[in-house]
Amino acid sequence: MTKILIVGGGYVGLYTALRLRRRLRPGEAEITVVDPQPNMTYQPFLPEAAAGSVEPRHVVVPLRRLLPGCRVVTGKVTGVDHEAKTATVVPAEGVPTAMSYDVLVLAAGSVSRTLPVPGLAESGIGFGTVGEAIYLRNHVLSRLDVASSSDDPGQRRRALTFVVVGGGYAGVEVFGELEDMARYAMKVHSGLSHADMRWVLVEASGRILPEVAPAMSDYTVKRLVKRGMEVKLDTTVTSMVDGHVVLSSGEEFDADTVVWTAGVKANPLAMRSGMPIDFRGRLICTDTLRARGLQGIWSAGDCAAVPDLSGVDAICSPSAQHAVRQAKVLADNIVASLRGKPLKPYRHRHVGSVASLGLHKGVAQVYGIKLRGWPAWLMHRAYHWSRVPTAGRKLRVLLDWLTTSLTRREIVSLGEIQSPRRDWEVLVRETGHTLSRNTSIG
Repeated sequence: MTKILIVGGGYVGLYTALRLRRRLRPGEAEITVVDPQPNMTYQPFLPEAAAGSVEPRHVVVPLRRLLPGCRVVTGKVTGVDHEAKTATVVPAEGVPTAMSYDVLVLAAGSVSRTLPVPGLAESGIGFGTVGEAIYLRNHVLSRLDVASSSDDPGQRRRALTFVVVGGGYAGVEVFGELEDMARYAMKVHSGLSHADMRWVLVEASGRILPEVAPAMSDYTVKRLVKRGMEVKLDTTVTSMVDGHVVLSSGEEFDADTVVWTAGVKANPLAMRSGMPIDFRGRLICTDTLRARGLQGIWSAGDCAAVPDLSGVDAICSPSAQHAVRQAKVLADNIVASLRGKPLKPYRHRHVGSVASLGLHKGVAQVYGIKLRGWPAWLMHRAYHWSRVPTAGRKLRVLLDWLTTSLTRREIVSLGEIQSPRRDWEVLVRETGHTLSRNTSIG
């Protein structure tokens, strides 16, 4: 059988495997999916998971359950030898192995774009996984607890200062959702008020949400500022050592929370493997999603440079909207190539963009129609709910929203899950110390 190796279990990897399973005849090919995580994360719902509107488990889909009949390998592909048609796979545990293939689908997606900012590794918090969303929720709620329990003005001010770096969709949505959650949580903290919090969004360019029209971007800034939040455009963070944030404008302040959402870049796998890449490190593909100049290699999504035949952009932008649509065409073209049939080019009609700014707040631009407030927020939820894989996940998300609307938000910080063994290790050390002291006295 033809060996199809799919590198990555995100949007492209999952939807390509799903469609191949439906289109291929029994015994025609075997499909292997390799990803560092055994599940696919629906990232547009991460801000709501961080804010507590959606249960974190409900924004992930187990790959093995969704892809019966496919082999799912939990590991990382570190390199591809196209001449030998092998990929080096480093499993979660064990030694690296060489996995052969006949057809390779590079769906490794993107990674966070970081900069050499002093203190970023120690003080910054990423936002691209469920684990980071859970951590961030607990961290923000714990900062309210710290401020409520302290009489030190400096400590309270530092604990209640929250910074988000990056004004794209992820940055704006997590900025709005977390502030909305923290504002609600303030109700149970006597001695604190919303005015005690400081929320700062830092964006290097002259506008936020570059995917929407400038008027919608300006509207979003005005709404955020009206809520008492700060939006600093044409500004960068030059240092955050020990939580001391220094901006390019010269402003300095302390913050316990710095969330880094300053864009993404293509996974470097194609570059490391000597494949043809563009100036952004994306694998250069034809409009049929086949790697240019390479036989048997296909790609789509954030790690692929695919011509935009709609004329909106020269190259398709990195978005979930493109990834899901490209996966369908990619799978169909793989089947067509195996059967000697002509390939179809990828064409699309841009639907628009939606963004949530917190509960009952949002902006949207769909098919040229601009929406704000409640209608945009409902559009955001409806669109992304329709894109969540499996009927079971859709039902769970819907029940989460219903529960949140009928009851109060959960504002409990489960801080112990950040380091669950800390108390246990302290107890064991104290017990050992006590036993040693009693033995020496005896």
